[in-house]
Amino acid sequence: MRWPRTRRAAREPELHVGDPRFDAWDVVRDFEDLATARAFRQQVAEAGIEAVLTADWPLDRFDRGDIALRVPPGAWSEAEELLGMD
Repeated sequence: MRWPRTRRAAREPELHVGDPRFDAWDVVRDFEDLATARAFRQQVAEAGIEAVLTADWPLDRFDRGDIALRVPPGAWSEAEELLGMD
């Protein structure tokens, strides 16, 4: 008997490093560590707004670097309102 093969969808990376697909997306916030960026991205995503974390360079061994929380064009004001003003 053969086991059926199931294909799993490729999972998007948690952090997109040097990925030009998101260059046109609006930056909502910049972060220095992945844990904080991840928490804010989750908050935006749970509100139904598509969001990704990007970096131009790989993070250091402590998961720190220049991390941007980005949303598609036109979603910046909604995401910023959700996260509150500084």
